[in-house]
Amino acid sequence: MTTTPTRVPIDPFGSDIVAESARLRALGPVVPVELPGGIPAWAPTGYDALRTLILDPQVSKDPRRHWRLWPEVGEHPEWAWVLGWIGVVNMLSTYGSDHTRLRRLVAPSFTARRTEALRGRVEAVAEELLDAMEKAGEGGAVVDLKEAFAHPLPMQIICELFGVPDHLRQDVVELVAAIMDTTDQSAEHAAFVQQRIGTVIPALIAHRARHPGDDLTTELIRVRDEEGDRLSDEELLFTLLLVVGAGFETTVNLIANAVVELLTHPDQLAAVRDGRLDWDQVVDEVLRARPSIASLPLRFAVSDVTVGGVTIPAGDAILTTFGAAGSDPAHYGETADAFDAARSADDHLSFGIGVHRCIGAPLARMEARTALSALFGRFPGLSPAFGPGELTQVPSFIAYGWQSVPVRLAD
Repeated sequence: MTTTPTRVPIDPFGSDIVAESARLRALGPVVPVELPGGIPAWAPTGYDALRTLILDPQVSKDPRRHWRLWPEVGEHPEWAWVLGWIGVVNMLSTYGSDHTRLRRLVAPSFTARRTEALRGRVEAVAEELLDAMEKAGEGGAVVDLKEAFAHPLPMQIICELFGVPDHLRQDVVELVAAIMDTTDQSAEHAAFVQQRIGTVIPALIAHRARHPGDDLTTELIRVRDEEGDRLSDEELLFTLLLVVGAGFETTVNLIANAVVELLTHPDQLAAVRDGRLDWDQVVDEVLRARPSIASLPLRFAVSDVTVGGVTIPAGDAILTTFGAAGSDPAHYGETADAFDAARSADDHLSFGIGVHRCIGAPLARMEARTALSALFGRFPGLSPAFGPGELTQVPSFIAYGWQSVPVRLAD
């Protein structure tokens, strides 16, 4: 007789991701959880368990083929929020040869050579934004670092890379924010997200079809039109949704989280300034301890999968818990929940691993290194205009970041 496990509800607000990860870890290596809206899933609570599941070929990203409850989604309006993540057809929701095909189509757009070619443009945009920040912060005025710098920098770069016209940029920002918000499980919110996906991204495709340019949207349209067997209309739409959205939202949090950690750990900032630490170490530690994506829905057991003595039944959903893996004391020691750039934790899983490693990782790292170096170089007296516990997490258990980061440009 099969018993139904007691599931631990996940906080949809992501109010304290590190503490929640610790509570789940105390219950075992893989824990039955309940996602917003009552979606049942399993959450690996440590580094080894997550790494094992990501690499296991018996773990799929395709809900249509491998989620036992996929046929029931329409019966649960409160589950509709998850469709922005799994109700799409791109690298986040495909398995096997389909995943490989889509990855091969997009990967050439994010080569090391192309990323390096963008460095000069990133530096130029950073300087423009810092000029504006300097004016806004005159006389000791408080500036929102996220709004003034961490958000517009990657947004500008990804929009230029994919040819997003000015009149669609705010629509893209609002769409990605709506997908990231996991606090509203209403049918109305879900319908809004699906409506915006169905209008904003097609508008981008239509614009670039009429006005082709030297951008990646134009290149993907060419693949669809000239090699239609390799990329369908649906795959084009949802691939663009993924790469444009992930290409700026995650880097926003990476930059902002790094600034917060350095401002609240002035000894480590001093170590960067005098060369004892470098920006790569800072970026890796932020990705480990404060990953831009704390948990990513969803993967699915193709067959029964046993990890750490716990068996996940075939057809069940699995949460990809980067936040829990990064704060695992079994892997990173007793101080795993603390920010310490000197630990050089370059084995973190926050960009994935193996065939599931994020293709945009080199671009995100380059943008973050460039942004942080420029920011702290321009404003050596940058200081926090917030106290302990005053920052507010974005309303999401998926994203890990702050709604605003108030700073002063001088002590």
